[in-house]
Amino acid sequence: MIVHLVDGTYELFRYFMSPAAAFDRSAPEALRAVRGVVGSILGMLEGGATHLGVATDHVIESFRNALWPGYKTGEGIDPLLASQFEPLEHALGALGVVVWPMIDFEADDALAAAAAMAAADARVEQVVICTPDKDLAQCVRGARIVQLDRRTREQRDEAGVVKKFGVAPASIPDWLALVGDSADGYPGLPGWGAVSAAAVLARYRHLEDIPKLALEWDVAVRGAIRLATTLTEQREQALLFRRLAILRTDAPLGVDVDGLRWTGPRPAFVSWAERLGTPALHARAARLAAGVR
Repeated sequence: MIVHLVDGTYELFRYFMSPAAAFDRSAPEALRAVRGVVGSILGMLEGGATHLGVATDHVIESFRNALWPGYKTGEGIDPLLASQFEPLEHALGALGVVVWPMIDFEADDALAAAAAMAAADARVEQVVICTPDKDLAQCVRGARIVQLDRRTREQRDEAGVVKKFGVAPASIPDWLALVGDSADGYPGLPGWGAVSAAAVLARYRHLEDIPKLALEWDVAVRGAIRLATTLTEQREQALLFRRLAILRTDAPLGVDVDGLRWTGPRPAFVSWAERLGTPALHARAARLAAGVR
């Protein structure tokens, strides 16, 4: 079996920002992005997905906000978008899809935990994490756990991660610690960029293994002395940023692989399809479920 894990937060943002959705008047404005995501997930099921879970940031803040005051918050998010998280969770649940609404953890943590859980099951042929988020690249393992950008259809296995970032998946948190992640609200270290971080980590893999003196580096990097000095002086900061970047595979899931199997919509999906302005969604789901059973 193939397990699909979907970043519901990204999908909701994607449909909210979609120009096509902005001109779609068939769904209520307050549920327009929800309708887009629900229809998209149903499309995945119609396309052959059998075992599927969706993670959302029910609350944008997480335990990481206590570690770094500048970590991302819900500030600045359009209220119309923010108000659609909970309806999305309920609508997907009515569709019969497993949903992980994260509060103390983040949606990315749930995806990482689910990927580890699914990959540990010998029956699972492949785990597909559906998100372009670079944080999730750390979860990729060979061709068994891969990352898929559903918008561009680009899929990355371990070799693809190395090609894109210059480092193996295991080094992605270290790379983010040096480069920073503006989306998550931490800056990385001054002077360190994607190229220099990739060059050094491709050789040393983790922050602790990078020699303190540039003279001891056996990899050529422009500005090595300055970079080494910065890392030495701000090592604790870098380790904190890496801690922010490391995804937690102990996020609570409440289901095993068998629990991710889609068996059909719940009775409540009839009313949800009507609320979303597309009663045909229920007809599609019911028709698909008849074949599943």
